[in-house]
Formats: sequence, C-alpha cells, structure tokens
Amino acid sequence: MTTPIKRALLFSGQGAQKVGMGADLWDKSPSAHALYEQADSRLGWPLSGYSFNGPVEVLTETRICQPALYVHGLALLAAYEDLTGRPLRFEAAAGLSLGEYTAHAAAGSFTFQTGLDLVAERGRLMQESCNATVGTMATLLGASAEQAREIAAACDVDVANLNCPGQIVLSGGQKEMDCVAEVAKEKGVRRVLPLNVAGAYHSRLMASAATGLAHVLITADLQASHVPVVSNVTARVADGADEILRALEEQVCGSVRWEESVRHLIEMGFTDFVECGPGGVLAGLVRRIEPTATCLSLETHADIVKHADALL
Repeated sequence: MTTPIKRALLFSGQGAQKVGMGADLWDKSPSAHALYEQADSRLGWPLSGYSFNGPVEVLTETRICQPALYVHGLALLAAYEDLTGRPLRFEAAAGLSLGEYTAHAAAGSFTFQTGLDLVAERGRLMQESCNATVGTMATLLGASAEQAREIAAACDVDVANLNCPGQIVLSGGQKEMDCVAEVAKEKGVRRVLPLNVAGAYHSRLMASAATGLAHVLITADLQASHVPVVSNVTARVADGADEILRALEEQVCGSVRWEESVRHLIEMGFTDFVECGPGGVLAGLVRRIEPTATCLSLETHADIVKHADALL
C-alpha cells in the first residue's frame, strides 16, 4: 500500500479577508453553518453578516477581520467533512500571524470556542493599540533579511514579516517609517511598497496588546495537539501548553518568520500543503519559498468540491 505524502495545513492571516467569504459554506454545509451561528451568538455581533455582506470598511477592522478569518478557516474544514464524510487528513499545521490560532484550533490545541474568545480579544486589543498609536508598515521588495534588519535598525523600526525570498515587511511609527524608503534605496533595495494598514502590527507599538493578551492567554484551556503546529516567532514546533502560550504572546510584537516556518515544515518531510483561507496568498508564498512543493488553496465550497478527490 502506498504511504500518503505528508500534508500540512496553512491558515490565512489578517489582510486576506474579503467580503463574501464563507457565504457559500453557510449555504451548502450544515456544519459550517453551525460554526457561524455559534460565532454570532458567542461574540454578540453578526460576524457572519460582516463576512458575507461587508461593508468592506467594517470587515477590514482588526477586531472584526481576525475572528472572521478564524471562523472561515475552520468552516472550510467542516464543509470538507460534510462533503466527504471524513475529516481532512493532515499531519502538521501553521498559520500566518492570526492564522496560527486557526492552526491550533484545527490541531486540537484548544476548542473552537476557546480559540474564538482568544482571537476576538486579540483583535480588540490590537485595535486599541492601533487607535492609541500612529504607525504603519511597508514591504521591502528584493531585500535580504540582513538588509531589512540594517534598515530597521537605522530607522528605529521593527522587522514584522519575513514572508518569502525578497519580500520582507517593516513596521513602526509613522515618523520613523518615513525614512525607510531613503535608507532602503541607499542599501540597494529594489522597491519599497507602503501598506494600507491601520497600525504597526508585529512591532513594539503593539506592546499594550501583548500585555493585555498575556492575561487572557494564561486562563485559556489548552490541551495536547493532535499534530505539530509551527510557531511564527520561533519557526519551530511549539510543544506543550506553556510554549504555545508564550509563542502566541510574543507573536503580537515579534517577527512573523514565515519563510523559515515553511522551510522547517519541508525539513520535517512536508511537501504537500493545503491553504485554508481567502486569496491564495499563502500558496504564492510557498511557491516562492520552495518551487517543488505543492499547495492547493481552499477558499470556497466549489474549491472543496474541485479538490475533494485529490485530498482524499
């Protein structure tokens, strides 16, 4: 009998959200429908309505889009199981920033309800930090990690995301970020692309959110996960409740080491990835990191139907 190729699930982070996500899952999957109803009831506001109908300005708010992406990722897994009669097989998981919470829920580190409470509070606290500071972010295209760190040090900002070769994001105060383009040019970086974001995510400006979240995380009910989950801040598997909680707390201000995380999964023997979330962003990053790896993207019920046989 042929041994199945090892598969890792990848879950989307903030910025991937789009109006309409999950609407077809609500219509066509009883289990996904039930997750959205649970989320609406537990949160006390219409997550499903904002996800399905917008407006985009509301869905883009940090406090809204984080739980919306979390529920969408898990609703995709529920819809797959409804369609095929069995859970989607996977042997590891990871998620980009917010997606790390979805990965832990999928892996059984905590329940759907616990994860929803955590991401709702994370989103609320990060929204407060955005409102209390004046920060922004920019992508360095064509920069090495060493160049990015030199530019960040020169401008007194932080390295927020190391996404893939040639795509690194800096984050910090607006005043400090104003010098990034000039310094990057001096360092030979091909292009600096300012990002339209509400604040300086994954930087020191999120410190108050990290402190607030630490008080919430310490009360969370965690258990041993069914499969390994790779942490953004360490690019290694977070093993045990204490390590998971520490990684999730440090992640708020720390760098998202996505390229290293994917490479670590490849070193563990994973060459088959499935992205759960909107837009296909993570599949694109995987191709940049390792062109020989495969990554299917699940965003809609039609995607699940299209790929169901291959995923079985």
